Amino acid sequence: GLRPTPDRVRETLFNWLGQDLSGWEVVDAFAGTGALGLEAASRGAARVLLVEQEGAQADALRAVVTRLQGAEAVKVERGNAISVLQRLAPASCDLVLLDPPFDANLYERALTAAVPALRESGWIYLEAPCAWSGEALAALGLQCHRHLKAGMVHAHLLCVA
Repeated sequence: GLRPTPDRVRETLFNWLGQDLSGWEVVDAFAGTGALGLEAASRGAARVLLVEQEGAQADALRAVVTRLQGAEAVKVERGNAISVLQRLAPASCDLVLLDPPFDANLYERALTAAVPALRESGWIYLEAPCAWSGEALAALGLQCHRHLKAGMVHAHLLCVA
């Protein structure tokens, strides 16, 4: 059931964010393959938390992190992404990566849980099957900074309004 972020979308996201994420605190809340969080780590993020609910996938992520050189900043946690986001310290994250299963209808709950964890200048990346904008984001205190549609994927870079 994994749907990895397409290479083109991942490349665009990190072009939007900048190539150097030195010192950033990052949470990849629906980690899946871990590609987004591991990319953030490779660009200098100080800490990356990969959250994955499926036990076998979390174990696979731990194995990947163990094999990677210089991945000491990456931690894998098995758990419910929304619960993990809700327990994060306020204003503790520079980047929250949200790519929930498209059919799980978790977007609003995930965004609501992520907003308090964001630092003032922080970002939320949201990957969804449809565009999020306007009133839906404003109600959550967010605005869309960048948007890209690639195939069936809508990629959003969101910030606090």
